[in-house]
This record gives sequence, C-alpha cells and structure tokens, in this order.
Amino acid sequence: MRFVVLTHDWPAHHWDFLVEAQGALRAWRLLAEPFADVDIPVEPNFDHRLFYLDYEGPVSGGRGTVSRWDAGTCDWLLDAEDRVELALQGAKLKGHALFRREAGAWVFRFTGPGAAG
Repeated sequence: MRFVVLTHDWPAHHWDFLVEAQGALRAWRLLAEPFADVDIPVEPNFDHRLFYLDYEGPVSGGRGTVSRWDAGTCDWLLDAEDRVELALQGAKLKGHALFRREAGAWVFRFTGPGAAG
C-alpha cells in the first residue's frame, strides 16, 4: 500500500495524510506539521481518489493547491473505530504512525527515526 502527505493551503494551511485502502485513499487532515513524538490534532476527512497519490497542483472547485510533503509505502497494522496504526516507509516518515481518538477528538502521533522537518 502507498501513502502520501500533501500540504494544502485551503481553507487554512494543513497537511492531508492519505493512505491507500480498498480502492480509495483514507484521509485525515493534520492541523500541524508531523514531528516525531509530538501529538498533533487531526480531523478525519472524506475518502479521496487514488489520483492524489501522484498529484500536485490546483484542487478543483477553487479549493487551493496541494504539494507533496512526503510519500512512500505503508502497512496497515490496525484499523479500528477509535484507533488506526500504520508502519510507514517514506522519505521523511519512517516508523510507526498512530491515529487515536481521545475524549471525542482525534490525535496523530508519529514515532520513528525519520520524522519530519
């Protein structure tokens, strides 16, 4: 499976974390740049088309532009209602990614030697 993290400048600057799953891309909106061992607020987003694995440029409907921040392969470790775990092998993100729901809010945490910057 593949993943991509896109910087997106609409409606406010954020990072779209997209992961290949069952013919589509599962999507989360990271509200800060991913860094190792830092909890980042995240919002689940609607599934995206596989097209976005390789796309950079303007988004239809006047919804800003996207550019690739990182990309690579991943393995799904867990996909539960309140927790998603992935093993990532990207250029920047190499290690374990965790999306978890705490008190109704979603949080993203990355641990590994190749965290962001």
